Amino acid sequence: MKIATAAYPLDEFDNWDAYAEKIEAWVAEAAGQGADLLVFPEYAAMELAPLAGRAVTAELEPSLRAVSDRMPEADALHSTLAGKYGVHILGGSAPVYDDVIGPRPVNRAAFFAPGGAKGVVDKQIMTRWEREPMNCVGGGPLKVFDTALGRIGVLICYDSEFPLLGRAMQDVDILLVPSCTETLAGYWRVRIGAMARALEQQCVSAMSSLVGPAAWCEVCDVNTGAGGVFGPPDIGFPPTGVLAAGELDAPGWTYAEVNLEKIALVRADGGVLNRAHWTEQSGRDGAPTVERLQ
Repeated sequence: MKIATAAYPLDEFDNWDAYAEKIEAWVAEAAGQGADLLVFPEYAAMELAPLAGRAVTAELEPSLRAVSDRMPEADALHSTLAGKYGVHILGGSAPVYDDVIGPRPVNRAAFFAPGGAKGVVDKQIMTRWEREPMNCVGGGPLKVFDTALGRIGVLICYDSEFPLLGRAMQDVDILLVPSCTETLAGYWRVRIGAMARALEQQCVSAMSSLVGPAAWCEVCDVNTGAGGVFGPPDIGFPPTGVLAAGELDAPGWTYAEVNLEKIALVRADGGVLNRAHWTEQSGRDGAPTVERLQ
């Protein structure tokens, strides 16, 4: 398969048609390059907020609600485009108010198959900014999507920095990591997390990023990042583990060809077997013995 990961800039639209045209242009470009799986970044849906007007966009809580209110329309658009272009799409995540979970929003990304199926996955662990002032909460459980492209999982941004969440995805072939990071340090934290999860579980991870300024958006006014696709540095993969890496802060798609047979091979007979040997950590994770040396 061919994966396309986005380095995606936010635009300030004043009408739905302009937003829909942008999303379709991005999907059409990736599909035209032969991509089968498209990955948009965390909080890419925040560009829906300006559709409610500048007064709403200028305030944090109203802007979150404005985006949440538009998500059914955005999901319908992405589903239509997945079918039209014959691709799988991870849409940009959004703050979503879900009455089943509670009064505060979750950070939710929706996954669309070309046949019309849709699944959603929520961020598990909130960053400091999401805890305060956004007051977001962790959502529903992690999910694995069994698709025509293989088993696909999602860890949204900060979640990729936690190895036990990665271990919960041990059976996925492709791990999607949509991200939104303000600083270069933030970008590298998520990228290192995505690469580490690919190493540990001997899978492929695909990271997307918001890029560029969006002064009108309090949630993500400054964004640093790039697209990238990573694998275990082992047989059948580059020795660096980097299948593809986009130019920092340059909008556009980054593409990589991925062969599921290579993932199966490295898991069965790689130079190392991190995924299979994971359980050997049991009993070794207690406090170390302290020895005083002088």
